[in-house]
Amino acid sequence: MALIVQKYGGSSVGDADKIKHVAKRVIAAHKAGNQVVVVVSAMGDTTDELLDLAQQVSDNPSPRELDMLLTSGERISMALLSLAINALGAKSRSFTGSQAGIITDEVHGNARIAEVTPGRIREALDEGDIAIVAGFQGFNRESKDITTLGRGGSDTTAVALAAALEADLCEIYSDVDGVYTADPRQIPSAQKLDSIDVESMLELAAAGAKILHIRAVEFARRHKVDLRVRSTFSEDPGTIVYANNQGENMEESVVSGVATDKGQSKIIVVGIPDEPGKAAQLFEVVAEAGANIDMIVQNTSTGIDVTDKVSDISFTLPKGDRAKVVAALEAAQSKIGNREVVWDDEIGKLSVVGAGMRTHSGVSATLFGALAKAGINIEMISTSEIRISVVTDDKQLDDAARAVHTAFGLDSEIEAVVYAGTGR
Repeated sequence: MALIVQKYGGSSVGDADKIKHVAKRVIAAHKAGNQVVVVVSAMGDTTDELLDLAQQVSDNPSPRELDMLLTSGERISMALLSLAINALGAKSRSFTGSQAGIITDEVHGNARIAEVTPGRIREALDEGDIAIVAGFQGFNRESKDITTLGRGGSDTTAVALAAALEADLCEIYSDVDGVYTADPRQIPSAQKLDSIDVESMLELAAAGAKILHIRAVEFARRHKVDLRVRSTFSEDPGTIVYANNQGENMEESVVSGVATDKGQSKIIVVGIPDEPGKAAQLFEVVAEAGANIDMIVQNTSTGIDVTDKVSDISFTLPKGDRAKVVAALEAAQSKIGNREVVWDDEIGKLSVVGAGMRTHSGVSATLFGALAKAGINIEMISTSEIRISVVTDDKQLDDAARAVHTAFGLDSEIEAVVYAGTGR
């Protein structure tokens, strides 16, 4: 008997008919002789709609009350799915995140999982029931408050439960057939991958690929949980994300995929004195503002003599953090000694990722050649062992992605299918 954790996203449980469809899939997995734990997101765009309501009644909603509000979406989904399963003759029980033993720190809105104690889930499974768990939420022991795990938190819930329960497999269901070489909504000619290593998947998630949340992939890598990404609406076997040794005989792709991200801003700190410690001062201010930095570029210092030499430091960060970081840097301008702070919200990041980059030459030449041929201007460049990222104008990003995808031979003759979802 295998233990399987299945996670269904908002588009998979978007209405009553879809919930009934999911119920049938869950029962089929259970009847095949498996113990089944199901993690669900809120229905459709419920989370966004609840956020809209909160903004209508408060310009600055309390983080604690916002978590209380937002977790209601997953509770609705879990109860409805359990009702549907029971109506079809199977036995199921639903659990909130706290009832499932998802223990977190006390940070509202973006809590991190500290511990998973799935005693009640074990009891349900041992009694032959299907366990339905509300994703995206947990509980802090010290404050006794409900918390949420941030965007994509249901993926993280599923992987954390799979690790704690020592599940044989964690399946992530969505509205596409698996992991593609690019977002099929953006590039319909993208190819579905049969398998991918967890390191490449982590880089793709970090670069903006939305099929899996980065924290879930990090959890899978750390706890060696294999993932299967597949569609709720087809029988396609999907894509295996190998975190264990089963993937050690896979041939590493030179480029596994192309990812884009329009959710970042660029900040340029102009005229920083070129002397030791100034970069440290700058990024201490950024850290105290609570922002995560992505790409950093420092230009060559300029000036007439040593005492007059200055440089500029540019970096990218999530667009939602830009205002508070600019305010913090402007407040610290006398301490840092820079001339001014400027920013640009109209940027896009394009990344190519592949484990085979470690051993293959020519990737950079192909990437920059494709961008040049397409007339794409590059503003910043960042690299790792298995990733190259560039920043460009967001209006050119889609054209850049298509050009690069074609240049690396990733186009398919068969158009990808997206079964549901608004992409909101």
